[in-house]
Amino acid sequence: MALLRVIFIGFIFLTIVYVVLSLYSRSVRRSKLAREWDQEVRIGDRDAFIREGMEDYDNSFRKKLLWGVYIVPVVLMITIIYITNFVN
Repeated sequence: MALLRVIFIGFIFLTIVYVVLSLYSRSVRRSKLAREWDQEVRIGDRDAFIREGMEDYDNSFRKKLLWGVYIVPVVLMITIIYITNFVN
């Protein structure tokens, strides 16, 4: 029962970290697109340019890297448990 509680609390914590990192990453990307349009493009609709850039970001590898927030800690915990218990 204690193990399930720890897993649940860990999942909640990692979810909060994932959401915060995702929101931060999106805001940084959006500001970079706005700055790029202001400095270089200035042709067409600014909002459309940012919207298209954010659609590209949603399909990018960088967004998929955020899933490492869940994967890395779990793999690390499993590795530590294995080494502690089964390696002489």
